[in-house]
Amino acid sequence: MRPDTPAENVDHTAEAARLERTAGLYPEDAETLLLRAAAHLELSGDRPAATTVYDRLLSSAGGLDDPHLVRALKASNLWEYGHEAEARAIIEGIRTTAPRDPAPWVIVAEALESHDELEAAAQTFTEAANLLLPGSTEPSPATHPVLYGRHRVRRMLGLPHDDWDTLADTLHTSPVSLDELHDPKRVWSLGSDNPAELEAEISRLRAELGAYREALSRPFPVAVLHWPAPELTELLSTYPTLTSEYPSHEAHLSTIESSLRELSASGTPNLGIVTGTVPSYEAFAASEGTSPHDATLLPQYATTLAARGRAVAWPPQRGAECWCGSTQGYDACHGS
Repeated sequence: MRPDTPAENVDHTAEAARLERTAGLYPEDAETLLLRAAAHLELSGDRPAATTVYDRLLSSAGGLDDPHLVRALKASNLWEYGHEAEARAIIEGIRTTAPRDPAPWVIVAEALESHDELEAAAQTFTEAANLLLPGSTEPSPATHPVLYGRHRVRRMLGLPHDDWDTLADTLHTSPVSLDELHDPKRVWSLGSDNPAELEAEISRLRAELGAYREALSRPFPVAVLHWPAPELTELLSTYPTLTSEYPSHEAHLSTIESSLRELSASGTPNLGIVTGTVPSYEAFAASEGTSPHDATLLPQYATTLAARGRAVAWPPQRGAECWCGSTQGYDACHGS
C-alpha cells in the first residue's frame, strides 16, 4: 500500500502497524519499512506517534543508511503539530552538516516554505544547489526537485530568473511550464468566478498531478543480484552446489554488467542491482520453504529485494562510483 493512498481507501493506522511488524521480521529493511510506517501515521493524523517512529530509528544501535533524511522528516512532522523551535533546530543542523543527498534538503526547504518562510526556503534550496550541482555537472534526476523547488519559491518571491531557474525550465517536461505552475496568481484564480480561469487552472493542476502520479507509479527495477566478495565466499563455502552459478567473483561481476547491458539493449527499462547477504538469503529460503542450495531461488531472492526497495539504479550517474564496490568511478571500472 502506497503512503499517498487517500485516507478513505485505507486504514493508515493499521497499515503503519503492519509495516512495523514487517520491520521486525526483516531487520535489514527496517529503515525503509519504518519510514513508510511513519508516513502512514502522519496521514492518519497521529503525528506524535510518527515522531516516536523517527526517534526509534535515530536511536537504533545499528546505525542508519540515511540519518539526515530521518531527521528532516522528523523536523517537518514536528513543525506540523506545534513543535516549531525543535523543528527549526533540526533544520539548522541539517543545513550545517550539508548532506550530499538531495532529499533532506528538499524536505526541510519545503517545511520552511509551507510555513511561509519563503526567504529561508529559497536560501536552503540555493545552498543545496551550490553543494549538489557544482560547475557544469549534468544534474541527476535526484537533484531535479531541488531546482524545481528553488524555482517555485523564487517565483513566489517575485525574483528574476537566474541560470538555475533556466536549467529547471529546461529539465521540466510537463506540458505546463514551470512558470505557469509556479505562478502566484494561480492561488487567486482558484477563487475566481470566471469559468474560463477556473478551467485553465484545473488543466494545470491535472498536468501537475499527472507528473506526480507518473513518478509514484514507476515499478521497482528489474534487478540483478550482486554478491560482495566476502558474502560470495561465505555463500559458496556453506552451499557449494551454487559454485556452478558463481565460478569466481570476477566472473560474477562481469556477468552482472553483461546481463544488464543485454537487458538495456533489448529495451528493458528501469534496471537495477540488489546486493545479497548470506543471512538474508537464508531467511528468504526459509520463508519460501526451500533449501538455499536451490539455484532457482536466486532470481526470486533478487526480485524480492527489489520489491522491498533495496535496488540501486543501473547504470550509475555520470561520475558516480562503480556499483561493484570499488573506489573507482563507474566509467573507469565496469562501465569502461
